[in-house]
Amino acid sequence: MKFLLGEKIEMSQIFDAKGKVIPITLIRATPNVVLAVRGDKEGYKGIQMGFGERKEKNIRKPQRGHFKDLGSFRYVKEFRTEDLHERGEKIDVSVFKEGDTVKVSGVSKSKGFQGVVKRHGFHGAPATHGTKHAHRQPGGIGGSGGRAGGRVAKGIRMAGRMGGERVSVRNLKIAKVDVENNMLAISGAVPGRRGTLLEIRG
Repeated sequence: MKFLLGEKIEMSQIFDAKGKVIPITLIRATPNVVLAVRGDKEGYKGIQMGFGERKEKNIRKPQRGHFKDLGSFRYVKEFRTEDLHERGEKIDVSVFKEGDTVKVSGVSKSKGFQGVVKRHGFHGAPATHGTKHAHRQPGGIGGSGGRAGGRVAKGIRMAGRMGGERVSVRNLKIAKVDVENNMLAISGAVPGRRGTLLEIRG
């Protein structure tokens, strides 16, 4: 299994051999460092990886002791894997090749408190024929379906906080790999804003 932590930079586009435009997302993935190897002691097989840089003064002492001489990392994540790795090993963008299919996971953009039209795609009330001040309201929310007391059932789609959730996008393809600059170009869109931490699995 291939995996890597990276940072979303921006979206752009490239042209293929036939002149067709391919939308891409640029991801900067500086070499990830293996901080710990999980095995029989933990009850599962996997590795803990560090990514990004942080000032040492902002890292807590227990983490400094854990990192030791490997560096000062901003992010620490674990991946389940059966492959053999060693502490201190570096994994870079060269693990992927053009044409590889990957799954990218990250936290989507937060959009704050939104109404039902934007959050759930409600069509709203008619614009004319007596509608007044209710064009984007949700309508009735209780009493339907013979529920006793007209309570509001769980799962009713209503206004609320939108975005800011973990999202995974599957079947994306690696368009280009730039080992020298630690950059990956992935065809299509991935979750999050610029600077979002992304998990790339192949």
